[in-house]
Amino acid sequence: MTADKTKRVRWQDYAPPFSTRQKEWTEWSITYSYSATETDKPRVLLIGDSICNRYQGAVRDKLAGQVNVSFWASSKCVTDPAYFRELDFMLGAYPYDAVTFNNGLHSLTTDRAEWEAAYLSAVLFIRDKLPGANLSLVLSTPLKDAALTAVSAALNDSVKKIGTEQGLPLLDLFTAMDGLDRDAYWSDTYHFRAPAVEIQAEIIAEHVRKELGL
Repeated sequence: MTADKTKRVRWQDYAPPFSTRQKEWTEWSITYSYSATETDKPRVLLIGDSICNRYQGAVRDKLAGQVNVSFWASSKCVTDPAYFRELDFMLGAYPYDAVTFNNGLHSLTTDRAEWEAAYLSAVLFIRDKLPGANLSLVLSTPLKDAALTAVSAALNDSVKKIGTEQGLPLLDLFTAMDGLDRDAYWSDTYHFRAPAVEIQAEIIAEHVRKELGL
């Protein structure tokens, strides 16, 4: 899908027409924009799930004085049409210089073909909505459970393929985490203790600096 630049970019034109995925019992979204009135520094938008919600504060601290940070963390799978409605709101909230995009750990049981098509559509929507922003794709993290980690790795293979096809850089949190001791660095099946979060935040922050030439 290629946007017609003479027309307004509409999220409805990118959202999947249907999804076989069932919503979770509790669906949630969290968003913060720090230094909201400051316009003299570039701004990065971090998009992800609870992993993003945990590293965003450390990323903000590491980029303090250089880059302002906004983030949107959500439980919504990218196959949910409502995901695109919320994504549209976030993309239009500020002029962003960089975007880091992840969606995966809430999609472990989603039909793979539906997820890959919706993920690509979200990537194209971000690019068309923010043509001047540097977009990077964030690989999903491994889990404490080996079988679920294999599913995350398979989803990441799709992200790698899309990144290659679209010429987009990848942020590989999977490899950085996968070699760590599960008992020492994981707090539960999905989430990480503070030392691992710091590693993730440094990877994100350093990548953002590089993308923005800082």
